[in-house]
Amino acid sequence: MDMQYIIALGRQAIYTTLVVSAPMLILALIVGLAISILQAITQIHEMTLTFIPKIIAVAVALVIFLPWMITTIVNYTFQLFSMIPGIAH
Repeated sequence: MDMQYIIALGRQAIYTTLVVSAPMLILALIVGLAISILQAITQIHEMTLTFIPKIIAVAVALVIFLPWMITTIVNYTFQLFSMIPGIAH
């Protein structure tokens, strides 16, 4: 096993992690931005106001995207397990 192979595996792991976490992070960013704009318009500067909507948005995104996330992670894991016989040589 050479160094390029290990780097490719690490790159694929990081890419899979970013792709799987992206929907929840993007939705939390959008909700946080919307609430920040609302706070700037109404001049209500309550720090705890952003937490509940973000938590709800991430939970909704998790419910919506969970089947896709599980499929992506299972496919990556299957790809890793299928590489095991080739590593022994």
